[in-house]
Amino acid sequence: MDFSAKSFKGLVSDVGTVFTRAKQYAEETIGTAEKTELDAQFESLAERADRTKLWTERIVSKTESVLQPNPNTRYGDMIFDKLGPEKRERMRNLESLGTDMIDAGIEYGPGTVYGSALIKVGKAEQNLGQTEREFVANSDRSFVQPLRKFLDEDMRTITKERKILETKRLDLDAAKNRLRKAKTMESQTNVKIKPEMIAKEIDQAEQELRLAQEDFDRQIEITRLLLEGISAAHSNHVRCLNDFVTAQIAFFARCNQHMCDLQRELSTGANVSSIRGTINDLTSPSDDNKPSLAPGKRYAKALYDYDSKDSTELSLMANEVIIVSQSVDLDADWMVGERG
Repeated sequence: MDFSAKSFKGLVSDVGTVFTRAKQYAEETIGTAEKTELDAQFESLAERADRTKLWTERIVSKTESVLQPNPNTRYGDMIFDKLGPEKRERMRNLESLGTDMIDAGIEYGPGTVYGSALIKVGKAEQNLGQTEREFVANSDRSFVQPLRKFLDEDMRTITKERKILETKRLDLDAAKNRLRKAKTMESQTNVKIKPEMIAKEIDQAEQELRLAQEDFDRQIEITRLLLEGISAAHSNHVRCLNDFVTAQIAFFARCNQHMCDLQRELSTGANVSSIRGTINDLTSPSDDNKPSLAPGKRYAKALYDYDSKDSTELSLMANEVIIVSQSVDLDADWMVGERG
């Protein structure tokens, strides 16, 4: 590759500038060079930005872990997101569990008590998995993505401008140091340098200082405006947080509804099976708490509490003994019963 003399001089100049800044930074670190201090308000804004970046990163990371606990799956989803808009739908763990339960229930036989229960629970688990999928999608869209965008765009810009500001500050301090040295040479009587050369050096140093001060002032205002924008970002994060809480409320409410519906289905079947399965178990009372059994009557003991759904059903309490009779016109899973 060919380099012109101009480009070579530019390269040398850039290297020299980097070296000068590094030297200035080292001298400030060991305390042999003065450092331009930023005002207290700016330092406070910078500290708030640092705290915001730190905690936003942690909140995003922990939220992603809640939405997808498996880190390998989470990494795979991130890869699929980058491949394009057509994202592969991954089955949730609850959906997978529900599918296996339904398949097992069909294998055992939908007409059996265990098979029927497995199918009911499997469908409920699938509903829970679908509800969880929707919750994850809503939370990612309304909470995780806005915070991630803030980190990738706003905070990245702030970090970039703060680095530029630090560079401008080093240049300003270097210019101040050069002017200070030039004026020191002017005041020394034993220095064998022509006065006009010293005056020229002072003029150049003052001009560099003026330009460096202008660049520094302009950059600090740009950075200050960006840091002050953190307040608006916080307000937006509050709205995102409200959306996340709303999504959680809806998610847990729907999960509770699914499980309550499932519990009613299972308890209805369990109570009927309990009554039917104990018809012939009571032939005579075994303690004083059981009622006297009249001859010729059929009795059953309820194993669980059961609340009637309407006036055609009988509410039962656990261990309650009732008189039952079978009607030929009634469904085989139901019985006619009475108290007392």
